[in-house]
Amino acid sequence: MTHYRSLNSHLREQFGEKVYKIALDSGFTCPTRDGTKDTRGCIFCAGGSGDFSIPVQDNVAEAIEMAKSVVAGKGAGKYIAYFQSFTGTYAPIDRLRKLYSETIRHPDIVALSIGTRPDCLSKEVIGLLSELNTIKPVWVELGLQTIHTETAEYIRRGYPLDVFDDAVKRLWVKNLTVIVHMIIGLPGETPEMIRQTAEYIGRSGAQGIKFHLLHVLEGIDLAEDYRAGKFETLSLEEYIRILESCIESIPPEMVVHRLTGDGAKRSLIAPLWSGDKKRVLNEINLAFDRDNIVQGSRFN
Repeated sequence: MTHYRSLNSHLREQFGEKVYKIALDSGFTCPTRDGTKDTRGCIFCAGGSGDFSIPVQDNVAEAIEMAKSVVAGKGAGKYIAYFQSFTGTYAPIDRLRKLYSETIRHPDIVALSIGTRPDCLSKEVIGLLSELNTIKPVWVELGLQTIHTETAEYIRRGYPLDVFDDAVKRLWVKNLTVIVHMIIGLPGETPEMIRQTAEYIGRSGAQGIKFHLLHVLEGIDLAEDYRAGKFETLSLEEYIRILESCIESIPPEMVVHRLTGDGAKRSLIAPLWSGDKKRVLNEINLAFDRDNIVQGSRFN
């Protein structure tokens, strides 16, 4: 039984072969770090979520080869260049054009995926992404995390929900693929609040979703609140139950790009069970079988 529309199956449908994502680091920063909106970054952020990214610097082709070597032996012949670290559109337009044009024209790259914020998508930036989308597919990955105002303020997201709504509409009009990130387990959120975020993303016009587990790492501000006893992380069983309700609450055609997320084991504080990714994915799949989970079964 197929419980959800996975990224792997979607990629095989679109490209006809195994495709692997390679993580690249553009070297950009973020408006919540450079003083534009804040200097501390999001409360959960450790390295802009790019712990395993290869810095591009001045040589795009060399960085791509290095990133390919990281995933060597996994059977991939084509790659999606994923600019994962910090905010991938937070730079002058000329710099963005040079970086992304060189990347998308690389013969081994079949698509370009850019992680960014909805408040860093000017008319000029979306115009550039639209141009690139005529060469090869361009995906724009937006870090929403939650639809709930109080939580968004706590995590220092730095923009209101209507900015996200507007960004998705403007990207959709230009035929750009939108993937939205959300976090399961944010402090103060109930399972129903988390399900509401998933359902909202499902109705937003986005074509893909990424589910992330909230994990606490050394060196991030969230760790201080965790050690102070201000919140608890989820158990594996709790996470799976919430994930199931989210899967059921999104449209059946939406691509699920990720079922969970994991941080670097060397700095993981909690939940420790997330360090065993193979076991986590096995438990999720077993639960989906047991509970007869069907993507979109609760989506009206």
